[in-house]
Amino acid sequence: MSGYGHRDDERTFAALPPARGAGFTRTWWGRAWLKALEDTALDNAQLKAGRRHARAGAVGAVSVRPGRITAVVKDRDGTACRSDVLVREFSEEEWERLLGLAADSAGHIAALLDREMPPHLVEDAAAAGLDLLPGIGDLVPECDCDAWDHCSHTTALCYQVARLLDEDPFVLLLMRGRGERTLLDQLQARSASRAAPPACDGDGAGSGASGGTDGMPGVPAGEAYGSAFLLPPLPDPPVVPAAPGRPPSLDTDTEPGPGVDPAALEFLAADAAARAHRLLTRLSEAEAGGPAAGDAPPTVAQDAVRLAAGSPAPRIAARLASGSGRTRTDMDLAARAWRFGGAAALAVLEEEWAPDAGALDRAGARLSAAWEDDERPALRRAGGARWTAVGTAAQLRLGEDGRWWPYLRSGGRWSPAGPPDRDPATALATALAADAT
Repeated sequence: MSGYGHRDDERTFAALPPARGAGFTRTWWGRAWLKALEDTALDNAQLKAGRRHARAGAVGAVSVRPGRITAVVKDRDGTACRSDVLVREFSEEEWERLLGLAADSAGHIAALLDREMPPHLVEDAAAAGLDLLPGIGDLVPECDCDAWDHCSHTTALCYQVARLLDEDPFVLLLMRGRGERTLLDQLQARSASRAAPPACDGDGAGSGASGGTDGMPGVPAGEAYGSAFLLPPLPDPPVVPAAPGRPPSLDTDTEPGPGVDPAALEFLAADAAARAHRLLTRLSEAEAGGPAAGDAPPTVAQDAVRLAAGSPAPRIAARLASGSGRTRTDMDLAARAWRFGGAAALAVLEEEWAPDAGALDRAGARLSAAWEDDERPALRRAGGARWTAVGTAAQLRLGEDGRWWPYLRSGGRWSPAGPPDRDPATALATALAADAT
């Protein structure tokens, strides 16, 4: 998700695709935005209609400016309405207070740069009389349909903006009156001014001056502390080869020793070169079907599956299956799972965990909320953390990390049908689509 506007006082975001599942937001600040809408709107029917519009992808490109968000929203019959929602801008004095609060903590700035809304900043701002997040009555609607309250169009716009806020809290700060570049420049200027040493007196010994032991020169503590915001840019990384190097060929006239398979050794050498190249380019191994950087190293059985997922020669795949205690069919299924999600996907395929009562209650609530009442499929729990869609060959499996995995029954066995999703409705749609093909 990125804006394609170029001005710092206006950003325009391309229309988002239809939203699957019940939730429009996953962050606490996105939920606070929707609560302000739901507390403000008087007509619950309009809220539901707006949610359906947003879910169906009826909201066009969204323009965000200080004090206003705008989009064109289409009805089911194709009629288009320009809809605006107004949000109060902060005054210059209010921005001074907020900038002071943000500059007081490096953690606030770091969180914003990571596209997180730090809760302590919101709490500190509220204590200083600044409501950074909107409250009841703060979202004022204007629409071409001439509704006097929130209509389905302005409601759909607000639901869509919640998705934008999830990805970038600077969208909310822009509504309040400051663009991202302007805000960061002002924060950096404040940090630099606080880090600057105080002026010396006539003797050259100002209160902030510091000297090393025995007259050696030193650095003022304030300057050293503030330098974190003034560090020069890092040097360019070294040039990385465009592709991994080729391992040496072991195809020689010399007879290999007993138990030595030159083709298998060449395969392992090529795999090592490819992994080293991925590390050099700072790509997570998860992108290539292996464990992410920082994860625990794979077990021998898991690494055999990782290697098999690279589609080696049949003879090597057979050795990997035998060495890990799997049949060829089992290894093919395991390699398919690994390609969709590494060790986590393999655990969902081969292990069956038993959720406690609390985890089952949360899973049931998530399944109930994932569909509208009239769209909810019939699901039958198949033991552990598995639910089968009645009358289909599709199944949902819940991983211990809270993600839902699509499965499809084929040839009498359950097989992974796609990557996981936090939304069970999306995962089930993947499985059903695989069933249809």
